[in-house]
Amino acid sequence: MNSKRPRKAPDKAADAPTVRKAIGKRASRGADAAAAASLVTADHAGDGDALRDPSLYLNRELSQLDFNFRVLAQAQDATVPLLERLRYLCISCTNLDEFFEIRAATVRHAQDFEVPLPPDGLSPGTVLRRIHERTAELVDAQYASWNEILRPALADAGIRVLSRETWNARQRRWLRACFREEILPVLSPLGLDPAHPFPKILNKSLNLVVVLKGRDAFGRSGHLAIVRAPRSLARIIRLPRRVSGGEHDFVFLSAMLSEFVEDLFPGMKVQGAYQFRVTRNSELIVDEDEVENLALALRDELVGRGYLRAMRLEIASDCPEAIVRELLRNFDLPENAVYRINGPVNLNRVIQVYNEVDRPELKFPAFQPRQLPGSDSMFERLASGDVLLHHPFDGFSPVLELLKQAATDPGVLAIKQTLYRTGRDSPIVEHLVQAARNGKDVTVVVELRARFDEEANLGLADRLQDAGVQVVYGVVGYKTHAKMLLVVRREGRRLRRYVHMGTGNYHSGTARAYTDLSLMTADPHIGSDVHQVFQQISGLAPAIRLERLLQSPFTLHGGVLERIEREARLAANGRPARIIAKMNALNEPQVVRALYAASQAGVRIDLIVRGACTLRPGVPGVSDNIRVRSIVGRFLEHSRVYWFGNDGAPETWCASADWLERNLLRRVETCFPILDPVVAARIFREALETYLADNTNAWELQSDGSYRQLSPAEGEAPHSAQASLLAGICG
Repeated sequence: MNSKRPRKAPDKAADAPTVRKAIGKRASRGADAAAAASLVTADHAGDGDALRDPSLYLNRELSQLDFNFRVLAQAQDATVPLLERLRYLCISCTNLDEFFEIRAATVRHAQDFEVPLPPDGLSPGTVLRRIHERTAELVDAQYASWNEILRPALADAGIRVLSRETWNARQRRWLRACFREEILPVLSPLGLDPAHPFPKILNKSLNLVVVLKGRDAFGRSGHLAIVRAPRSLARIIRLPRRVSGGEHDFVFLSAMLSEFVEDLFPGMKVQGAYQFRVTRNSELIVDEDEVENLALALRDELVGRGYLRAMRLEIASDCPEAIVRELLRNFDLPENAVYRINGPVNLNRVIQVYNEVDRPELKFPAFQPRQLPGSDSMFERLASGDVLLHHPFDGFSPVLELLKQAATDPGVLAIKQTLYRTGRDSPIVEHLVQAARNGKDVTVVVELRARFDEEANLGLADRLQDAGVQVVYGVVGYKTHAKMLLVVRREGRRLRRYVHMGTGNYHSGTARAYTDLSLMTADPHIGSDVHQVFQQISGLAPAIRLERLLQSPFTLHGGVLERIEREARLAANGRPARIIAKMNALNEPQVVRALYAASQAGVRIDLIVRGACTLRPGVPGVSDNIRVRSIVGRFLEHSRVYWFGNDGAPETWCASADWLERNLLRRVETCFPILDPVVAARIFREALETYLADNTNAWELQSDGSYRQLSPAEGEAPHSAQASLLAGICG
């Protein structure tokens, strides 16, 4: 049966009811979940009107945008290996793309459909204006880093990205031949006239607008033409050593298009060629209550994703103003959505240089993660006690090994797993397929709406189903973001559950690039809880009471508030009180107010928040006792740890959830306690304490919303949390 065709995110005000309906459903679900989850009474100290003052809150979008300045600072740090600095530049560019595709697009929707203001009280128009101002500063800094610092430094190291002005005669001949033989045949230039309207421009694609003079073979007068670069073309071309004389010489495709564009218009005079790129909204809006099959609906939506509403125009700095206005008109963009670029508009594509150049001395030193000692049998190992893995310092292989052994062990009856992001050719998928073929009962919750992985997850779901795996798409209205693996094994006359829970995805690649925590356990209470969560997701079970876990959207939000409030009561009664939490982002208003109230009560609070943070620390009388820091280093900080002092009997929790509204109220998330005191002490030492001591990769959030990079005080030794953890496995 075909699904009903879901409506696309609207470009026109006439379609406002569709989006307003979808946004309204999300808001109501969040409100219902908050009401069900909150254990805080109406007169909770954190709910006072004074703590709702908009001046106490930073804007989430602007805070998220500022994270990219901290990433870019790594590209400007001379102590970082040169090619890694190039990688950081590319990351900042890619992050900015995604920011406009998702965050800025969300603000534009809020402006169009009168969504209620966030806690900071800033109107969408004000936020969009500030986004433009801050982005302009970031773009200038990115291209200054490329043009003035990195490109010259790379050339000094024998890695040249050659501009058109520097090509010698031999290089030019080879590049022209390459253009004519490899590039020109796949280009389809389009002259603009009444019979040839402006073409559809794909999201983030490379394009040229060309100014022409003369008449073509049909007698048509030239004016403007558009040249689109197909995605099949490499954006960076490597020159052979015999041609260039250097081992690592590269040229941007955009430079070749600009230089040889006249070959596309014989008989016409090219008066100018200007590269441009448009970034579009990439947030898919599918009204899940209106479709019969989510997979079919998403496949339908993905077809048009690359042509949704335009959000940003990047264009060559020398492009005439009249052409810029024409492009803005065509893309229905305001003047503050254009960014003039002093270099290639797709600067992030220079990551190809990082990937292709084999110069180990210009990259971070390679390392081998720790491997788990002990028994060859993962079941025997876990039966003897909990196992903690701190990625990437500990290898991901024990998780793969547990699944591999489960797939072939005759005692294993069932395997259940959530998959949010897995990566291509994942061994996890191979093991799940093998388990199903071996007669195990295998259930996999595949989150089809994992942003930018929707298409990959659709293919993954098809493959698993073809192998006989029962695939569940999650819960309507709530993304399944929990990271859980459950193995049910018969041992003698009883069944035993083995569990893996983590703060990160089941992705071997990111396990080497992100910091995350994994708990592997045979604890029967945790196993029972995980089993019940899987039953709840795959079936139509009512709300359940879990013995050990906290779960979004039901008990995690209230559980966090309850523990913050407990620390506040302890402090008010003169007892020791402390909160340390590490996460990717923080914006949930009730949590922020509860933290403010705890600070007022005297609780010392340290937050390690990598990205967006709407809490304003250091405000006299409100957040004097709160410190917020962000760590930006070799690895992407991704682990989520909540630690509560609890009057000398500390609680340590790890979770798949940040303290964001979406994670606490509109997703399926799990938060698991660390019950083994040895494991809990290790988490405190490795994931919290060493990060609070970092004085080289740490940035401290100021009360005005700016960040200050920390450095060792006089007489203080430099300390990098990530470097010290690496030294523990490499030293």
